[in-house]
Amino acid sequence: MSNSPIVLSARGLRKTYTSGPQHVTVWENVDLDLYAGESIAIVGASGSGKTSLLNALGGLDSVDAGAIEIAGHKLNDLNDKQRTQLRNSDIGFVYQFHHLLPEFTALENVMLPQLIAGVSRSDAKKRAEECLAQLGLAARGSHKPAELSGGERQRTAIARALVNKPKLVLLDEPTGNLDQDTAKQVELVMDELRNSVDTAFVTVTHDIELAGRMQRRFRLLDKQLHIL
Repeated sequence: MSNSPIVLSARGLRKTYTSGPQHVTVWENVDLDLYAGESIAIVGASGSGKTSLLNALGGLDSVDAGAIEIAGHKLNDLNDKQRTQLRNSDIGFVYQFHHLLPEFTALENVMLPQLIAGVSRSDAKKRAEECLAQLGLAARGSHKPAELSGGERQRTAIARALVNKPKLVLLDEPTGNLDQDTAKQVELVMDELRNSVDTAFVTVTHDIELAGRMQRRFRLLDKQLHIL
């Protein structure tokens, strides 16, 4: 992997929450390099700060110290608009809770990142249909989120995260609501993107088996990120 370009670089990250006179540091001295086409997992106990670290790595949350660079862009140098543009063009997010727009169909939800990126409606529709089909949802595109099962909603959210073929995808418990066969289907799509367009994946998970199938593993423990 060291010959591949670095997609995500983090140095000396620290996050501290303040409540009145109390200061609680969740993690500190976090260093991480992620290469194109690589998959890593971050495991840790509930409350260890995994999700807040994932949000920081994607530029959704600020850090109190350190620097993050994504696809050659230093987050500290970007304003809010530029960060939003970077997230839409180069980063895909998959959350524990799907965050689909309820008034739109599954197909329209998946098309959105393409339309925001300026892709024509016909091309966006074609690419979104392709993503839904890869995740076994070809027949569900016309359904709104309320008409989908929990697993179908999660797969739709994953399709939305992958539709722009981003350089980096950040996943928070991506297979938590999926049965074993569907979870494997999701992993196959992830592998295909890694191999075809060098997408890199950071997965936060409690699933030790899923973590074991990633190329590198880290544990967030005692405020530090440890290599497993």
